[in-house]
Amino acid sequence: MNHSIKVIGFDADDTLWINEPYFKETEEKFCDLLSEFQSREHISQTLFDTETKNISIYGYGIKSFTLSMIETALEISDKKVDPSTVEKIITLGKELIKKPVELIDNVESVLKHLKQYNYKLIVVTKGDLLDQQRKLNKSGLENYFHHIEIVSDKQEKDYKHLLNNQDIQAREFLMIGNSMKSDILPVLNLGGYAIHVPYPVTWGHEVVEEKKINHDRYFKIDTISQAIDILNNHETKD
Repeated sequence: MNHSIKVIGFDADDTLWINEPYFKETEEKFCDLLSEFQSREHISQTLFDTETKNISIYGYGIKSFTLSMIETALEISDKKVDPSTVEKIITLGKELIKKPVELIDNVESVLKHLKQYNYKLIVVTKGDLLDQQRKLNKSGLENYFHHIEIVSDKQEKDYKHLLNNQDIQAREFLMIGNSMKSDILPVLNLGGYAIHVPYPVTWGHEVVEEKKINHDRYFKIDTISQAIDILNNHETKD
């Protein structure tokens, strides 16, 4: 095993378990509810714009998404949407909260394998505190992790704060996640290691311009189980 890396951070949504497809499914139902007012394309774009604007107010997660759906409905209907439709939108948000936690293939076997080699495993996830805690509890994965960090955002300053608080050197830290914007680039910039595991569905807010990263601390894999091969075979260069 690679002994330069001592702490491995895992993103949660769409890295440990499925998340974004549920949001897309809810968005489709939302567009159906409001189809009398605008095209699906217009509704989706307005919802995305509203979500983006509201992140600084509500943060990330289902509650923020639900409030943005209600605001979008009022906007595109010129406040003509009826109360029963608003009630249905609230129900969509509640149904989203109740979705099952479905693990990504091979996640638990990877965690089990890494823990055997005395890596300190942590979760670094952003979103609503209550919702992320609920998903972690339902996932059955909590016992694999030494520390769970639920943050309002995942920028360089947030990772720096985490590393300082946990007494982790950046050169000893590896982050595994599906988002280049939130999981990969900030960690590389701080001097850590990063493994990108793309997920087939990505929220628009997490999409960044694809650039070729020529970096000996960056790896891209197709499935999370390949992370073990990287840790087994790669000799890190400080």
